[in-house]
Order: sequence, then C-alpha cells, then structure tokens
Amino acid sequence: MAAATAPSTQLHLWSGDGPITRTILGIEPRDAKSSEIPIIDVSGIYSTELAERAAVARKIREACTNMGFFYIKNHGVSRDTTDAAYKSCLRFFRQPTDVKKKAISPQPDVFNGYHAAATQRINPFESVDVRESFSWKYDPVYDESVADVAQIPAEAAECIVSDEFIWEATQNIPEFKDAIVAYWQSCLKLSRALVQCFALSLGLEEDFFDAKFTYPDATFNVNYYPSMEKPATAADASSQVSIGSHTDFQLFTILWQDQCGGLQVLNKQGQWLNAKPVDGTFVVNIADYLQRITNDLYVSTVHRAQNWSGKERISMPIFFGFNLSESCGVIDNCVQAGETKKYDEVSCREWVNRRSKKMHQTSASSTSTSTSSSS
Repeated sequence: MAAATAPSTQLHLWSGDGPITRTILGIEPRDAKSSEIPIIDVSGIYSTELAERAAVARKIREACTNMGFFYIKNHGVSRDTTDAAYKSCLRFFRQPTDVKKKAISPQPDVFNGYHAAATQRINPFESVDVRESFSWKYDPVYDESVADVAQIPAEAAECIVSDEFIWEATQNIPEFKDAIVAYWQSCLKLSRALVQCFALSLGLEEDFFDAKFTYPDATFNVNYYPSMEKPATAADASSQVSIGSHTDFQLFTILWQDQCGGLQVLNKQGQWLNAKPVDGTFVVNIADYLQRITNDLYVSTVHRAQNWSGKERISMPIFFGFNLSESCGVIDNCVQAGETKKYDEVSCREWVNRRSKKMHQTSASSTSTSTSSSS
C-alpha cells in the first residue's frame, strides 16, 4: 500500500512586487531528473563559430523556459581556481566568531564582508537563515576589462562602492583575497559570455545587452551552512531553514557547491527537487529581473537550501546582473501573440534595493506585507 500523502501547504515568500504564495505538496523531496535540471556543455560559448555558440543558446533556452535551472560543464573556470576559493573560505569560517566579526563592514548598507549567524532572513515568512556568509560586491579595481577606473561614467560610478576594509580584515588568512578575487574574475568572464548566449537564445544579436553590463552588479557570496537535524515530516521543513525559500534578484546566478548537497528547487507541480552536486559543474539559475524583461518566458524558480548532510557545507554563488545604473523594459520579441507586456520598466538599482533590504530584517515584524521599503 502506498504511503499516505500529507496535505498540501501554502508557502509564503517575498518578491520585488510584494508577498506571493506557492502551493507545496506534502511529500518528501526527490532527486531532480536530467530532463528537469539538464547538464549543458557550454564550451561552445567561447567558439569563434556562430553556429557553435547558437547551439548552446538553443539548449539554454529550453532549460530557461522549463525549470530555469541547469548545470553547466566545460565552463572555463579551472578546478584549481574553485578549489583554492573553497579551501580559503572554509578556513575563514572555521575561525572563532570574534575573529570573523572583525570582517563585518563598517558600511552597513553595502552588505560587504562577514554576516554572522542569525543576521539574515531571506524569506520573512520562514525561520532566520541558519548560515553565516561573506559577501563582496562588484569592484572595478579588480575587473580586468576596466582599463581606467577614473573614466567610469558618473551615473555608473555612483552605484559602485569599493570596500578595501574587508581585505584588510582578512589578512590573517594570506591567501584569502587572492583566491576570492581569482574565482570572481573567472566567473565574471564566464558571466559576460553567458549574457551574450542569453541574447542569442532570445533571438537577439549577441551584443544586444553589452552596453548594460560594462560595470555589472556582480556579487560574490559564500555561504557556510552548519548541519541541521532533518525534520520528521516534509511539512516541518520550513520551521528551520539553512537558507529560506526565495528567488534571486537580477539576471542569473552561477553557483559552485561542495559535495554535501542541500540545494532544493521547487517544480511547477509544487514538489521540492534535490539539485544534487555534479562534479565539475556550476548550477545556473534564472533570476527575477531576467524573468521580467522576458515577459515570463524565462522562469525564475523558487529554491532553498537545507543542509541535512551531517557535515558543514559551503556554496559559492556569483549573482550577476546589469549595471545598477541601467534599466531594461520587457523585450519586444519576448511578447508572444495575444500577450501584452506584463511589467513596467524598473531600474536595476531600485529592483535590487527592494529585495536586499528585506533579507536583513530578522525580527518577527519583518513579515509585514508593507512594500514601502522592502523586497
């Protein structure tokens, strides 16, 4: 006899347009199938042949219109680079708390540096995130494509905040800065190639978006997840979360994860799927701003992390988006026959601000549905 299925529940979460809900099936998460989260060989994005770049774009389009999640292999980021960043981050988080707190940025609105346990709550309707993290926002000083920082246009420069403090505060780990910067630079190169591939996938010229990511919103983040006890039932899983149920902010995320597992993706039927680690790959997922400008053609899917592995877990995402000074409306050729444009144009800076402020509100009052200054 089949096991009884628990009743469905309503998942509440926050979007840039206010609170939304998803129906969650009362069944255990299962591993994602390759048809749901495919592995795509993206080596062709670096080819000099348009046909090879277009072939990758077609596969990415299929994934983006389905689940909005996919793995990429042969991406051009070396294992030495990811291993060095991983080992340095693990060494940082294994330090005493009072040492780590020295890397809390004195600029509270920048969100750079160390974030201690119980200081982030990405979903205001679930528990405080059971994680620590370290963040570093885009700094053109380390962007190899920027020839002269002094020549950055004023409208872009006012959205950029350099914060050398975090490197000074982590000098006790000599390799930390070099490892993080090298990882970020490699992922930045990959991200720029992917944006051009996304343009191709939408039937646009490859350089359609190029002017919008000259000084991109490219944030490095590393999450440290202590192991948690697995809840007795699927319905109890939101009572304590490694990182709460959410969608990402801008265009897309490139995620390296260790072998512990814990990333879960919500499918259209309302079941959580395990996006298990695949050696040598990154996970890429579509974020909200890209969903908006494609008129919902590309899907920004709800996901979370639950570390029930019995081990400490590290994940290293790069969140990539247009320059914060840029704006983009719904793309004309993403409006299908019989549709209208579903979204008003909003600046990238405004969109990110709506989301990022909410995730640092950890009190019970943060579940207010007011949208005045929240995400």
